[in-house]
Amino acid sequence: MSNQIRVLFVCLGNICRSPTAEGVFRQRLEQSGLSDHVGVDSCGTGNWHIGKAPDERARQAAASRGIDIGHLRARQFRPEDLEDFHYVLTMDRQNLADVRDIWLQQGGTEPRLFLDFLEAGHEDEVPDPYYGGNDGFERVLDLITEASDGLLADIRARLD
Repeated sequence: MSNQIRVLFVCLGNICRSPTAEGVFRQRLEQSGLSDHVGVDSCGTGNWHIGKAPDERARQAAASRGIDIGHLRARQFRPEDLEDFHYVLTMDRQNLADVRDIWLQQGGTEPRLFLDFLEAGHEDEVPDPYYGGNDGFERVLDLITEASDGLLADIRARLD
């Protein structure tokens, strides 16, 4: 492992929420000048979409905010991710439970809910927008953007 701080975002299929989080957080890192110090990846607990690009609606919503996630490709969570990443951040409680089961067996980085980093802390899950309308993807972007600021503050403190 390099001396980079490594962040992994986890959702169910790795085509909506976690690639959006990866794209938003990469943009935040670039804006803050920390891209060289922090590595970012995303994955899903399920295997249905391995190798596929993010959902078209997620790509369009991100692009409307100047974020390109079209080059990302879905991959499945691997047990070794718990050794390779300093932050393993899930989008909801079910994915947290799934990753936590593996963590309890082997240790490594303890997984957390990504929205633990929300300043306000009113919500703890990023809702899955897959079966809803476009407004769901906008809501996901809003939550992820806000939580990314909290995560960035946490990483800055770690780097200092």
